[in-house]
Amino acid sequence: MEELTSSHILSLLLCSFLALSPIAFAAEVTDTLGKGQNVSDGETLVSAGGSYTLGFFSPGVAAKRYLGIWFTMSEDVVSWVANADRPLTDAFGVLVISGTGSLLLLDSSGQVVWSSNTTGTGFMTAQLLNSGNLVLSDGSGGAAMWQSFDHLSNTQLPGMKIGRNLWTGAEWRLTSWRSLNDPSPGNFHYTTNLEGVPQNVLLDGDKVIYRTGPWNGQWFSGVTEMATYSDMFAYQLTNTPSEVTYGYVAKPGAPLSHLLLTHDGVFRRLVWEPSSRAWKVFFQGPRDICDDYGKCGVFGMCNANAPSTSFCSCIKGFSPTSPVQWKMRGTSSGCRRNVMLDCGNGTSTTDGFVVMHGLKLPDTRNASADASITLEECSAKCLANCSCLGYAALDIRGGGVGTGCIIWKDDLMDLRYVDGGQTLYLRSAKSELGTSSSP
Repeated sequence: MEELTSSHILSLLLCSFLALSPIAFAAEVTDTLGKGQNVSDGETLVSAGGSYTLGFFSPGVAAKRYLGIWFTMSEDVVSWVANADRPLTDAFGVLVISGTGSLLLLDSSGQVVWSSNTTGTGFMTAQLLNSGNLVLSDGSGGAAMWQSFDHLSNTQLPGMKIGRNLWTGAEWRLTSWRSLNDPSPGNFHYTTNLEGVPQNVLLDGDKVIYRTGPWNGQWFSGVTEMATYSDMFAYQLTNTPSEVTYGYVAKPGAPLSHLLLTHDGVFRRLVWEPSSRAWKVFFQGPRDICDDYGKCGVFGMCNANAPSTSFCSCIKGFSPTSPVQWKMRGTSSGCRRNVMLDCGNGTSTTDGFVVMHGLKLPDTRNASADASITLEECSAKCLANCSCLGYAALDIRGGGVGTGCIIWKDDLMDLRYVDGGQTLYLRSAKSELGTSSSP
């Protein structure tokens, strides 16, 4: 008689488990998985409202199977993948809850392919909520032991957040798929940056290739398009000692939506249009050449509406650092000041401010903010500091010139014009004063 190996024993135990399991999934649609139950390939969990489905899928090669969550009416949009970097090689995978309280994805030999790595007692259940969140809990009514919203893929749904928990160090960020048909982690990431004044950034590896500009209380300063769909979604950037995160929620009656980070490094906000049964793109970034980070270098201004030969120009009071390179469209070296500032050691100065309208505010990773002062006080604070190169309102929700203060002490980087953009007050020498700058 052939000796039983450990893999044979696991296979026999798995077969016995499946044979004794309830067959509710085959009989009716449910949103909940309990102990002693399973979801095998070909079976699904469907949220109570019907918008989301959990099950097995193949995005490309049929031989590779993944466990994930997708929009029921648009199966090609997958919001979460369990085994993104470890596909199953056949259609005999199964999702179960272990005796110790973990969600387990098992392959045909009973080996654990993916686990939630949780421990719990009592009546454990996993439920696919109407939000698209898969939640594992012990039925006590307390906090979820595990949830898919804490383990982001390439998609942000309403209720998800990106950023960081400053107490635990947990980080939430979108990670692109490696390709259209490969959900393993790609090179691009999208998250809320913690340095200086928070803003969202798109990275290729560790390199910033696009940023939204800082949050102004209503939208990110470089994404004024957010105002056009504020009737459907509410946005929130949280900046507290416990967390720095960004998320959004859908208002009652809003259509289904998601934010997608594509495999080739484009970030899109999409909304489902029932009449055409298609996703409508509301915004994408980078949107044009001026969204390429640092396109015009320090103190350079990018204008996407300018002729293709002159997207970049130097802001008022500055000239190209390298005129020869600039003529050859090599603008990354940026611009330098024409006339030195008159600091006055904080006691007296002839410096003032050139007002620049309609901007995505400069990179704020080295900026500082003070929400407690007025914009007028911000101006005085900047002028009294020899290191201050410019300032802007932190919050524009009250209308007018805004409140609060962002101060830049380093070179201004990644400036561009945007429709409905904000106002920047650029510290300038006396000879450059008396005019405003706008597109």
